[in-house]
Amino acid sequence: MLVVDDEAAIREVLRLRLAEWGCAVKLATNGREAKKKFKSFQPDLVISDVVMPGMTGFDLLRSLQRTDPQRLVILMTGYGSIQMAVEALQNGATDFMTKPLDYFKLKTTIEKAQIELRTRKRSHQLASGRRKEEGRFGDFVGSDRRMRDVYRSIEDVAKTDAPVLITGESGTGKELTAHSIHNHSRRCNGPFVAINTAAIPKELLESEIFGHEKGAFTGAKSVREGCFEQADRGTLFLDEIAEMPLSLQPKLLRVLEGNNLRRVGGTEELHFDVRSVVATNQDPRDAVRNGRLREDLFYRIDVFRIHLPALRQRPGDIPLLAQHFLDIFGRQQEDRQLALDEKTVSLLKAYSWPGNVRELRNVIQRAVVLAKSEWIKPLHLPRNIRHRGSGISNTIVLEAGDTLAEITKQVILKTLEQCRHNKAMTARRLGIDVKTVRTKLKSYDITF
Repeated sequence: MLVVDDEAAIREVLRLRLAEWGCAVKLATNGREAKKKFKSFQPDLVISDVVMPGMTGFDLLRSLQRTDPQRLVILMTGYGSIQMAVEALQNGATDFMTKPLDYFKLKTTIEKAQIELRTRKRSHQLASGRRKEEGRFGDFVGSDRRMRDVYRSIEDVAKTDAPVLITGESGTGKELTAHSIHNHSRRCNGPFVAINTAAIPKELLESEIFGHEKGAFTGAKSVREGCFEQADRGTLFLDEIAEMPLSLQPKLLRVLEGNNLRRVGGTEELHFDVRSVVATNQDPRDAVRNGRLREDLFYRIDVFRIHLPALRQRPGDIPLLAQHFLDIFGRQQEDRQLALDEKTVSLLKAYSWPGNVRELRNVIQRAVVLAKSEWIKPLHLPRNIRHRGSGISNTIVLEAGDTLAEITKQVILKTLEQCRHNKAMTARRLGIDVKTVRTKLKSYDITF
């Protein structure tokens, strides 16, 4: 602590009180002396009088905050007013007290400051990269047991050319997993080609995957290589395989089994050397039972399976992931050093993350835009996360000015959460068609 006051009696009383509370204390008689001692002492907290000759407490506060906007400074005065208190807090003071001091309040304020300092230390350790080695694997971030199992699976299967089936909810990192398998394999110098079978119109998908010859159909003005040819001697990632039209699945099976294909409108058999990795956000056996995925194709692709856990299943990784994204977005904004305060971490860990890591990334990017200091606080988080408890409640939080679309989204996501992500049950509870639920989730970029 550094105590700054032009009255010797007050300096001495504060020195004795603070020493009794376990603090190391230095004293200064005015603002200029305080600045000199500050450079050598570097105190965690400054307690300064406001009215002093020469440099006032407000002048000292502004001077200290030019080098560190988050500097902890308590201002005190015997001539306090509401206007002065407001000015002190607006200028960044930790607290404002009037003399004679309320020592119980002072001790409470110091204890809160100690908690704040410990939180900063932990957060800056994350921000400066002093993380455990097991918390990183290539572009992955996470030290949860489930993620360590994923890392081992990637390393094991990357040594082979075995087909891989990746399962997991939308936003858990299926394409990142496929890319990691490619990067750890002997094919790492070859191409990595990714295609989302659910994002391409049915009439274009066959040409996109298998290619076409000139004149094969209206608009085919030149030869086009399909993704298998583009991925020759590399890795082909087919995402959302259960969304592929059933009419194309037999042709895909034939290509996967023989490593040969014919382009649309062609007669020549083309050979390729491709390692296939496919993914789905559905249970593949359910997709087979429901007729969305052919059983023979399922057995062909389900040679080595990797399941990615949902973010809510590994809450301990959330602070690491959030800090990772803070580092990324901070560098993009004039190399800002950013960290999470303790309440923000608690809220992030309590939220269920239906959009998984992708949703967390978007939330952190938004928070970086809103934050004006180095700290990400609860007010920088979306409303649905700020008001979310650790369990599944029966309430949603509405505020004046919410649009109908925002209210609809909250109602659907809350009901979906209560129904354990069962879309049919959610639709029944809301009295709407299940197709409406699926359409709404797709518009929110959330898939289960």
